[in-house]
Amino acid sequence: MAEFKVYNSMTQQKEVFRTNVPGKASMYVCGVTAYDLSHIGHARAAVNFDVLYRYLMELGFEVTYVRNFTDVDDKIIRRANELGEDPLSLSNRFCQEYLNDMGDLQCLVPTHQPRVSEHLEQIKDMITQIINNDYAYVVDGDVFFAVDKFPNYGQLSGQKLEHTRAGERVSVDSRKRNPADFALWKSAKPGEPSWDSPWGPGRPGWHIECSAMSAHYLTFKFDIHGGGIDLIFPHHENEIAQSGAACQEGSVNFWLHNGHVTNNNEKMSKSLGNFFTIRQITEWYHPLSLRHFLLSAHYRSPLNYSVSQLESASDAVYYVYNTLQDCEDALSPFRDGTQKEATEQNSKTVRITQEAQVLISKLKNEFQTKMSDDLNTANILTGAFQDALRFMNNSLKPLKKKQPKQQQLYQSLVETMEAVKKVLDILGLLSSLTYSEVVQQLKFKALKRAGLSEDDVLRTIADRTLARKNKEYLKSDQIREEMERKGIQLMDVGNESIWRPCVPKEQEQKALPNEDERKEPPALT
Repeated sequence: MAEFKVYNSMTQQKEVFRTNVPGKASMYVCGVTAYDLSHIGHARAAVNFDVLYRYLMELGFEVTYVRNFTDVDDKIIRRANELGEDPLSLSNRFCQEYLNDMGDLQCLVPTHQPRVSEHLEQIKDMITQIINNDYAYVVDGDVFFAVDKFPNYGQLSGQKLEHTRAGERVSVDSRKRNPADFALWKSAKPGEPSWDSPWGPGRPGWHIECSAMSAHYLTFKFDIHGGGIDLIFPHHENEIAQSGAACQEGSVNFWLHNGHVTNNNEKMSKSLGNFFTIRQITEWYHPLSLRHFLLSAHYRSPLNYSVSQLESASDAVYYVYNTLQDCEDALSPFRDGTQKEATEQNSKTVRITQEAQVLISKLKNEFQTKMSDDLNTANILTGAFQDALRFMNNSLKPLKKKQPKQQQLYQSLVETMEAVKKVLDILGLLSSLTYSEVVQQLKFKALKRAGLSEDDVLRTIADRTLARKNKEYLKSDQIREEMERKGIQLMDVGNESIWRPCVPKEQEQKALPNEDERKEPPALT
């Protein structure tokens, strides 16, 4: 197996992955500020680090994965005041909504999911240590980090101290010694949640939470720190400064950052009104289709959102699950009934075909090569993966015919199918539902996008069948083409006509809600 290499944002190069403790990997990923439904930029971060989590376990590592929630923040307080709701109650509600979205996207549950409100003691202890080490100062109940005291400030982002942008998330405070100094603790203000501290009542600043929680669960020295590329500065730069000020022996081995999701090649933003929540997408497309789309580009590259991209992803997922279902149907007679005993006995001795051996070997090698090269999921479900699916489909008819090599073909199909499922599992694309259930869900979403019911489609099939019976072939073709424009493909199998979802020839259907139905997406922290 090739050595696993990842791109380290700190060194700006790919490096062989090595951990502090052999066989164990520690990873901290910045989660969401929970004040609204999460958007597909959050989904991209979660899915890509979920794949990393899965792949590390596949490589044999015992992984401790920590992903935080920011549930105490200016934006949460502002939104809660708008809604007349308690800030912690609001954030708790949207933490749960985020977890629901992550479940839909088949992201594994991290080892720990700490919240700021539950780690105030750890945060205050770290601030105290930073002050004692002379890296912070107190002004009227506020505590500021003195960036001038930290000589390596800017090492991750490349920012020069004299060029740093003050007021990145909050307005500039004239009481600061340097405009780039940032808050570790904010004194209490009327109508805001607060906690007692050695400096008076207040709440944590934005950056300190991740330093304190990562140190609490992983110590000051751990293997991976991840998040969106927009967090490199100031958030991660400030984390490095805080952690280094609290414990000079602390360090992170690898800094990993995923790229933006764009819309028409522009970063999704409120001002452009070009962003979508995860819910808005999964209302119309299967969550597996969204996950497939999010993995279609390298995690560090920008990912351009479009309806056509989602349609292609949905079509690809349908093909995979329809193939798995067809194979399951073809293999079922060998797994129960009269053929079961003979199959179980022969499976231990029968060698698979040469073609299957080559396909499985090629699939494993191609997958390992791409994944070991900085988790290169782009086009990973093409090439050898598609060759394996074609082999599976081409084996169905011969399998049904009694022949001397039937058992060999059966075993070849079983092992090829397992190799395909292994790839899907590591990518998080293997559902816990049955193949048939996923196929039906994909068909339901396609009907919804087309604005049709299954009865509508069946009536259309009947109309086309009648037209063909009356030799009205032009009308028959027009019916089929009209349905394909809506994303429904009519197919003739023997004497029967069936349908399946397809990529619409023209994007006529209303795929997503109007702009005035969108909400401001929560910020990554």
